[in-house]
Amino acid sequence: MKSLFIVMLAIAMVFTAGAAFAGEEKNAEKRAEIDKVAQMALDDVLAKSNDAPALYEKAHGYAVFDNMRITFILSGGGGSGVAVDKATGKRTYMKMGTGGLSLGIGAQKYQVIMFFETEEILTRFIEQGWKAESGANAAAGTAGANVGTNFIDGIAVFQITEAGLMASADISGTKYSVDKKLNMQ
Repeated sequence: MKSLFIVMLAIAMVFTAGAAFAGEEKNAEKRAEIDKVAQMALDDVLAKSNDAPALYEKAHGYAVFDNMRITFILSGGGGSGVAVDKATGKRTYMKMGTGGLSLGIGAQKYQVIMFFETEEILTRFIEQGWKAESGANAAAGTAGANVGTNFIDGIAVFQITEAGLMASADISGTKYSVDKKLNMQ
């Protein structure tokens, strides 16, 4: 009876380890996809905005989020992204959610790119689950050229939509927080 218990325990441990490995493999795939989308969006904003390259060079770090927003009187959305410390290369995977009232019906896929002026501001963003309360829209159109933005309270925000680049994008009502599941390694 005791040997049967040991065999059953060993089998359970093998299955548990296999499930954990499969879960980590899936998380690694999600992180790789987030990194790929983030790099494409970062490259896009650096190519389309005259101001973004200089702000990126000054920034201690950046974050990129891929989002989907759906509107039908109420609007809501969510997405995922990564915050990167340029000095150390450390990547923190995050999630975001947004909601509010809106006049209109539709869906919009977009990326938000943020540059953080200092290490303290980047760290605060990551650790405190920053909530954006306000912003100003400045559409750049499809070309995305000559759209100006600066660091405001230590953060510069760009948004890329199907219509083009937007600087100082409206990100009001958006909550950003660490995705604990994707950061377990």
